[in-house]
Amino acid sequence: MSTLPLPADDIDRIMDIMAVAFDPAFGEAWTRRQVLDALAIGNCRYGLLDAEGLPPAEGIPAAGFFMSRTVLDESELLLLAVRPEMRRHGIGRKLLELFSEDAMRHGAIRLLLEMRDGNPAEFLYRDFGFTPIGRRPQYYKGANGQRTDALTFERILTHR
Repeated sequence: MSTLPLPADDIDRIMDIMAVAFDPAFGEAWTRRQVLDALAIGNCRYGLLDAEGLPPAEGIPAAGFFMSRTVLDESELLLLAVRPEMRRHGIGRKLLELFSEDAMRHGAIRLLLEMRDGNPAEFLYRDFGFTPIGRRPQYYKGANGQRTDALTFERILTHR
């Protein structure tokens, strides 16, 4: 789990995954500047995992990443992405576990996320214990101009 300063190749790892994990039709991928600006704020963190579900050693590509933001007792999942060829290998679930553990370490008792209606990751989030709490009609605008609802989810954490 990291904040600034970033290890030398972490931003490249994040951007490499970003380039292949998000469908351009929906415009969900962030730019390098957006990632750096979010991490510079101080309450945003990220986690990277390799194909084995471990933090990648220097020079080893990452299979997936998450970015989150914690404010008071809530931690929001901003981004979660897994390389397409690594999907359905447990990396997404391990990233959610890492996000959850990090949130608890920073005092969060509630996890939040927002996603585009129809996002195939919904099953993963529900299976991890997230429940729907809201809908924002026509919130997202895709590259083709089509509008899609945003769904919001929460998970209450149980501290051990």
